[in-house]
Amino acid sequence: MLAEQAISAMVMHAPQIGMAPPPGSTGGLVGLPVWMWTERGEHITGPTRESASAGGVTVTAVGEVSRIVWDMGDGNTVTCGAGTPYPAGSDGESPDCGYTYATASANHVPGGGPWPITATSTWTITWSGGGQSGTEVLELSSTAELTVGELHVLNQDGP
Repeated sequence: MLAEQAISAMVMHAPQIGMAPPPGSTGGLVGLPVWMWTERGEHITGPTRESASAGGVTVTAVGEVSRIVWDMGDGNTVTCGAGTPYPAGSDGESPDCGYTYATASANHVPGGGPWPITATSTWTITWSGGGQSGTEVLELSSTAELTVGELHVLNQDGP
């Protein structure tokens, strides 16, 4: 019961999605690497800690994000940690959390819209006290969208 009280007092949020190109933009292109990350902080990635006491017994719970699964909307998922924020002017792939679309969103999303993206963080919560211990898991999700287009290049030889 004390473990439940400690866990229910914890403040844990879903990922705060960061992407390059930014969510909601039309800057995505087939073959262009997408960087993905979440903001960091006690209530976004952890660790966060709470305790509950009664009758001389104290139980302490600690929660931390153990992974983030990104559903890219095209049938593929990417599993990473918090990722690396995109440094302006960088080119190439993210060092730890990225994805490259193989098809444009307009060709596969009804109405020609953007790919729907869902980032789900898995919080692992460990607790101990009063001679007992345990682990709980909580999943929290955030959503975003990214329009991915195609760029066609035409080469002609001669005049």
